[in-house]
Amino acid sequence: MSNTFLPGNLVQARGRTWVVQSGSEDDWLKLRPIGGADDEITELMPQLEREPVELAQFPLPDPTKFGTLYSSAELLYDALRFQLRSGAGPFRSFGSIAVEPRSYQLVPLLMAMRQKTVRLLIADDVGIGKTIEAGLIVREMLDRGEITKFAVLCPPHLVEQWVSELSDRFNIEATALTGSSAQRLERQVPHGHTLSDTFPVLVVSLDYIKSDKHRDYFYAMNFDLIVVDEAHTCVKAGSRDKQLRFDLLHKLASDAFRHMILLTATPHSGNEDGFYSLLSLLDEKFLGLKGREVKSDDPLRQDLAKHFVQRRRKDIEEWKVSGADRMTGFPTRMTTELNYRLTARWDQFFADVQEYCQKVIDRDGKKNQLIWYSVLALFRCVSSSPAAAVQALNNRLKNQEGDSVEEEDFIINDLDNVDEGTDSDVEPALWFDESAELNTLLAEARTLAGSKNDPKIRLLAKHVKELLAEGFNPVIFCRFVATAQYVYDALKEELKKEDDVAIGCVTGELVPGEREERVNDLGEKEKRVLVATDCLSEGINLQDLFTAVVHYDLAWNPTRHEQREGRVDRFGQKAKEVRCSMIYGENNPVDGFILKVILRKSEEIKKDLGVIVPIPEKKEAIDKALLRASLFRDRNGQFNYDDQQMSLFTSEDLGDMNTVWTNALEKMKQQRTVFAQQSIHPEDIYPLWEAQQKALGSHADVEKFSKSACASLGAQLEPLKNNRYRFPLVSLQNKSLVARFEDEGFENNDIIDFDTLHRTSPFINTLSEGVVDEALREESRLISRTAIAQTSEVSAVTRVYLLRLRYQIRIAYRNQTRRYLLSEEIQPVAVTGIRDPKWESSETAQSLLTLSASGNFTSVVAEKQIRSAMDFIASQKEAIEVFAKERAEQLKTDHQKVKEYSAEGSVTEVAPCLPIDVMGVFVLMPADEE
Repeated sequence: MSNTFLPGNLVQARGRTWVVQSGSEDDWLKLRPIGGADDEITELMPQLEREPVELAQFPLPDPTKFGTLYSSAELLYDALRFQLRSGAGPFRSFGSIAVEPRSYQLVPLLMAMRQKTVRLLIADDVGIGKTIEAGLIVREMLDRGEITKFAVLCPPHLVEQWVSELSDRFNIEATALTGSSAQRLERQVPHGHTLSDTFPVLVVSLDYIKSDKHRDYFYAMNFDLIVVDEAHTCVKAGSRDKQLRFDLLHKLASDAFRHMILLTATPHSGNEDGFYSLLSLLDEKFLGLKGREVKSDDPLRQDLAKHFVQRRRKDIEEWKVSGADRMTGFPTRMTTELNYRLTARWDQFFADVQEYCQKVIDRDGKKNQLIWYSVLALFRCVSSSPAAAVQALNNRLKNQEGDSVEEEDFIINDLDNVDEGTDSDVEPALWFDESAELNTLLAEARTLAGSKNDPKIRLLAKHVKELLAEGFNPVIFCRFVATAQYVYDALKEELKKEDDVAIGCVTGELVPGEREERVNDLGEKEKRVLVATDCLSEGINLQDLFTAVVHYDLAWNPTRHEQREGRVDRFGQKAKEVRCSMIYGENNPVDGFILKVILRKSEEIKKDLGVIVPIPEKKEAIDKALLRASLFRDRNGQFNYDDQQMSLFTSEDLGDMNTVWTNALEKMKQQRTVFAQQSIHPEDIYPLWEAQQKALGSHADVEKFSKSACASLGAQLEPLKNNRYRFPLVSLQNKSLVARFEDEGFENNDIIDFDTLHRTSPFINTLSEGVVDEALREESRLISRTAIAQTSEVSAVTRVYLLRLRYQIRIAYRNQTRRYLLSEEIQPVAVTGIRDPKWESSETAQSLLTLSASGNFTSVVAEKQIRSAMDFIASQKEAIEVFAKERAEQLKTDHQKVKEYSAEGSVTEVAPCLPIDVMGVFVLMPADEE
């Protein structure tokens, strides 16, 4: 485009003064009105305007319309900052997001900005904020012009959540692409175009897009960036679903120029093949790390560290060094193990099931491989609950050709991955023929239900009562739907006399919206219990209502335990302590088998990543369970799994009921994840973070501004509890501003919550817009662009100027100009003395805005001093331009610090837009002068 109108230029059009925005072209201008918000941006074609569009200059303040209170300076400064969307800090996106990122969350952003093609695996702990970290990267790349369209791939139950997060937190309007929405969206696409041409930001269900038909169409959309949530569900291991998802991502990753961000709290489930297939999506070369002893100085592992970040709670403890960071920290996680012992009746039931299964294996095992996995599935259900055993036995399938093949997605070719092969919580169907023995087992399972006959449910009921009595609200995770319903019914009976306890049950039988509604319904009472399957273990936040997690069923994948606990133990949890419990049977052979798998997988994870996952640790109880871990007999009647020789033994009823809690963080303190990014320290990040806070305003600035602005405009906020305030909208003296608030949906006496309020929220947008508009109106006296005050905190006449600087940033791709970007900032500058004026630092100038005044002046003296201050700044045109150029060079340096490479997307030039706008002129006089 020509240099007539570049981003940052002021122009006069349609009787108003506008700022040219990024994305403008020769014949098409995007304009934002001076003092206006983003929703007032107008696009026009200069050649079609009745009056010519011309360059303009912002008018100086009127020295005769000065304010009586010096507080106008700070108020105007904050209002102008909160209107910035293209801030001049090192990160361009922070003015457009509705979240104040914590400093440690900038680490993945910094890693991404240092890559030509972003390939990043973010594997931070559950609850640390992976969604925010990914959103920051996406928003930054959009605002830098590095991408124009992107897609988020996620499990179906997270689609709407992602759409909401992108909109609410990052001001990115996304469209959901699922099986139910695809046809409706297609009808809106012009012939010859793809969905991405009409909908440049899509959130796509992985289940929808994995089919061959949909995958090919998705490739054709040619997105610049792909974000994959819950990436561990897309590894090349386990079920057919996972294989299809991996094939999709592998083909997308084959384009070396496509950016990809993978998100998972559990990148390694203990399956080495799955883990390295995930790393291969970053770069195929990382497969070279598999199967070899890798040292810390290995060049390939060091290269991987540029693309892989994984931090646990203890890894970010060192970031709690700045009060300004508003880090509330995590709650203390206390853990315990609860053990029960099977009764003689249960022992006999396991023996009967085992005897029956052995007969089936002897008869049909060689002919049908699925028989072996049906045996394992049956034992898994039997161990979970009598209800799951009954349901599984009822779900038996005839062993005939033509029966269900979908079962292979559950019964997979590796016993270790039985829980990784499906997202379903439905009891598996069994490949057994119906027989009298099977019906006998079914009848026997029914007699074992209920707290009188089931030591596991009896132990749980006692534990839940203890948790409730100590003020904790538990979520109880079960493996199967039938078990969850069984546990729910049992606890409901146990707690029926407790009128103040709400209890609910959520399983995969409910659609995501129904799950959320059922969880929220429990919030009506102070005490609450939720029974759930693992349909709630990923992507669902439960920290607002629950403070404890109970693993009723152990998971074969130890990282599933972390996922469950992370639903409650995460940022936003207001409780200082959360509790996590594991239940397993000392003489339950299936629990023993699961423990064997868990312990081995946890060692694999620790070896590759240095990560300790939540696993049982009571050695004596584990040893007893392992002793019972043999499930099959050979033809001589001997147990032969793992070469262990065992026999059944009769056991006592209940295990040790004494609950001992252990601090989970203390157990981890000696361990660090291999990819904790220890090379990036707080001292590397804080200068960048603080620069953004200063340029755009912090959360504390938002609260201070809100109270001051409302008071200045005639509406005093009324304090309530928990940092909430009532907003008397009708008290605002500017009635046009009242109308603006009403247009945004505000009503008189609405409640404003300062804990959740952010600089881009509609309240702050409208309020800051009103303050600037009031200051610019000639007839206004509520807020002024000029003021004078007397104070004992200065020793000479001091003039403070609010300058608005705009910059044109030239972005080059492959040494060719890709686009010009607009960047803005509000800078206070100060000059001390009249005869020998001294320019003060920006920090000093900013501190002068908050000085308290001790006296005012007559109108004659005030006007004289303000005119003198304005004459001075008018005479300093050259000095101001030098200052602007120095700021432009600093801005260029800051940008290059966070994205430093030569040919691809580099900032090659930052130039100030001249002349500089003087937004406010304020004079401070020593206390003894007038």
